[in-house]
Amino acid sequence: MKFGLRQYSNTIVFLIILIVVIYLFYLIIKALRKYVKSEPVRKEKVANAKSLGEVLKQHRVECKMTQEFVAETLGVSRQAVSKWESGASDPSTTNLMALAKLFGVEAEDMLKETK
Repeated sequence: MKFGLRQYSNTIVFLIILIVVIYLFYLIIKALRKYVKSEPVRKEKVANAKSLGEVLKQHRVECKMTQEFVAETLGVSRQAVSKWESGASDPSTTNLMALAKLFGVEAEDMLKETK
């Protein structure tokens, strides 16, 4: 009797392991299908991503400010603001915080709008 019972329990354990492996395989296939279907969305996000300069210019224009006004308020040259907006250089952390305050937004939110 012991041999038959042991063989029966081994068979049950094997079936449970087999079911778990099949379920994991199913989950992997499901995740891969979802990933493949999301490719157009991922491409659209990349295409719509903005540089920090574009975000800065957008906020400046929305606030109806000139580069000259922003420069005077921050104590930098108009050329510096122009370089930030064109992407030729990035504002320092201090200037980025001042820009966010000037535009009435959080610096973190401005950075989230970028790539």
